[in-house]
Amino acid sequence: MKDTRARAYRVIGAMAAGAAAVSVLAVVRDTQSAAMASESCGTKVDVTFPDRAEQVTLRVLNGTRTTGLAERVSQDFANRGFATKPAARSSTAPDRVAVIEFGPKSVGAAQWIRAFFLGEAEPRFDAKRATDVIDVVIGSRYRQLATPTEVNQSLAQLGPPTPPPGTCAA
Repeated sequence: MKDTRARAYRVIGAMAAGAAAVSVLAVVRDTQSAAMASESCGTKVDVTFPDRAEQVTLRVLNGTRTTGLAERVSQDFANRGFATKPAARSSTAPDRVAVIEFGPKSVGAAQWIRAFFLGEAEPRFDAKRATDVIDVVIGSRYRQLATPTEVNQSLAQLGPPTPPPGTCAA
């Protein structure tokens, strides 16, 4: 009985060693690389929040009939430290608070700007957009920008920025 038991232990030990060797070889010789996985995600986007407001450039567009509204909103953002481009008239008139149009370079920054509208602005991602400028189209339901405390609360409710569908974080 002792010889039978010893032989069984040797066979089981050899099988375990063989399984471990095969597992190690499979991991070491794996041909699926991280680069291949990241290529399949489509466009890489920047989901990090900017450190300072000056790092975010906005162009405010007026989508309402209220004269000078885009200039006032642009000035409000400038007073909060954001870099702004000259305000302009929008060809669309959104029936909402605002529409935030952005590209791959400004996904995190767009989330921050969305918080100034208490999460009620519609985000519109364009993967082909090469610039980091965020367009804010003011809609008919706009009243005012949120206070700093409201922005922080809105950011907490919105959560961290996530890559849009078909993209992945850079």
